[in-house]
Amino acid sequence: MWYAIVTEDTPSSLEKRLANRPSHLARLTALHAVGRLLLAGPFPAIDNIDPGPAGFTGSLIVADFNSLAEAETWANADPFVSAGVYASVSVKPFRKTLPA
Repeated sequence: MWYAIVTEDTPSSLEKRLANRPSHLARLTALHAVGRLLLAGPFPAIDNIDPGPAGFTGSLIVADFNSLAEAETWANADPFVSAGVYASVSVKPFRKTLPA
């Protein structure tokens, strides 16, 4: 089943985000390689695809896991969690409707 992982960043976390981005992306790339990643990306802090020093306010990941518990365990093991980028992580079941 798909699960939506919605995160909120801690204030002024851009430097930590950039430093830990390679290991964060490696986990997402691994999910993608086995067909379990629907989408992933950050929320820019301003209305611009490249927010520059304004940074980001959080992220959205939609991925396939066997259970809510598995999705929560995966999400909470993210390098952005241990580095203090994410202030909160929410995981919810997600039903993809469109596009079919």
